[in-house]
Amino acid sequence: MIQCRDCEHFVRGPGSQAGFSCDPFSTIKEPDCLVKWQLIKLDMMVQAYQATVEVYRKLAPLQEKMIRHMEREMKDIDEADSWKTDADDGDDPTDEDDSDDDARGRGRDWR
Repeated sequence: MIQCRDCEHFVRGPGSQAGFSCDPFSTIKEPDCLVKWQLIKLDMMVQAYQATVEVYRKLAPLQEKMIRHMEREMKDIDEADSWKTDADDGDDPTDEDDSDDDARGRGRDWR
């Protein structure tokens, strides 16, 4: 088995970081190369996930603050609109005058 450092697809990056220009569909020389390539890609996915989690961790306080502000705004809107629903909540028992309805239950023309 050849070592990665001896392969022409191996590239040493800045800070001794290993890089590969392998294409798993055409330039894989040995079966172990594919396993190594999969491990490298898996490691890249884990690093991307960790970076995403770190961004979410930084955004969490801002999101909480924004949600609290939106809840206060919605509560204020509900309180401001409460006069609309309080008058319409129940049927007024003293309002039994249905003289404006015709025989089919429809209201008369407004003219």
